[in-house]
Amino acid sequence: MNKKLLIILFIYTIAVVIAGQMVITHISKSYNREEAVRQEAEENPVKLNEVKQLIADGKSDEAIENLDEIIESYDDAEDTKSRVVLLTWIFVIINILSVVIILVYINIRILKPFEDMKEYASKISAGDLDSTLMMDRGNYFGAFTWAFDNMRREIVKSRRAEKEAIENNKTVIATLSHDIKTPMASIRAYAEAFEANMDTTPEKRQKYLSIMMQKCDEVSKLTNDLFLHSISEMDRLEVSSDKLDLVEFLEKDVRELFTEESEYKIFLPEGVKEGIYINADRSRFLQIIENMKSNAEKYAKTPVEIKLEVSTVKGSNVEKTSDVSSDDKDYDIRLHFRDFGPGIPDEEIPFITGKFYRGKNVGNENGSGLGLYIVKELIDRMGAKLLILNSDPGLDMVMDIKRV
Repeated sequence: MNKKLLIILFIYTIAVVIAGQMVITHISKSYNREEAVRQEAEENPVKLNEVKQLIADGKSDEAIENLDEIIESYDDAEDTKSRVVLLTWIFVIINILSVVIILVYINIRILKPFEDMKEYASKISAGDLDSTLMMDRGNYFGAFTWAFDNMRREIVKSRRAEKEAIENNKTVIATLSHDIKTPMASIRAYAEAFEANMDTTPEKRQKYLSIMMQKCDEVSKLTNDLFLHSISEMDRLEVSSDKLDLVEFLEKDVRELFTEESEYKIFLPEGVKEGIYINADRSRFLQIIENMKSNAEKYAKTPVEIKLEVSTVKGSNVEKTSDVSSDDKDYDIRLHFRDFGPGIPDEEIPFITGKFYRGKNVGNENGSGLGLYIVKELIDRMGAKLLILNSDPGLDMVMDIKRV
């Protein structure tokens, strides 16, 4: 039995015994006083004289009856006293037994199941998922016990599914990685052929180029499959926050994304002599621009404009541009990435950054509906804000960024 219950039972037993003993002592004293009164009555000369007189008169029977009455009254008092003491002790014993039964019931039906669940929860938290907890519908925690064991089964099921998913991921990644090696080997072989001037005729050159482009498409498809497989891990993607010179980033990193000068124009604020700094992840920021560029090439098929606007002045080297209009005062830099294509229907703009969402006007272009989803996720992770606006013509992807 529970130690606390044993202590309670011990204290209660002592209290009941002491109380019973006090009752018995009080009753004994009361009957002792009555006995003394009776003794005085027996020694009363009047009653004795009556007995003597009856004997002298020859009425011995009546004298004996009077004496018997005196003795009987004394015996009755003693018997009553004994019965009262006995009943008091019986009451004490019954009381103690009742409490023992109640405490045993509480221990078996309430405390013991609760202790079992506590021990079971400790095993679960320690990683022991093989132990089971049988449900006892007779105790007050029957449903609770079932819930605990059901929780264990769900955890086991989830871990099994997670393990299978990890194994599947490993298999898929290993398979795709292996499949990527084949076209990459072909691309390298034909690149080496170009380096060795083996393209001696226009026909060979065209053949080499055609095969290399075909193999590049195969690699692109495989990498898309790999990315689609791992897109669920987007929330685990690491995004750092480093001090980045936005002007230098646009002039160097972004320009290198384009092969021809006619494909793009970059506009910087007038009077920029020093860098404009933000907190961003350089590689992720470049990934954002690259996704925007890919979308523009695929759907707009027009050159793009990249325009930097600064709405606050830090020092005297950067002039405030008058065409920045943002209601959000937390952002003081705005970067536009605009194409001149057909744009997106206004009713689709709220959904265009959703995972796997593709608009109605994509035509026959291949895609997964992940480009703008990735852009939105990365911009949010870097503490910036994305606005998508239809221009006349084209689509304007606007990033509001905090300056440091």
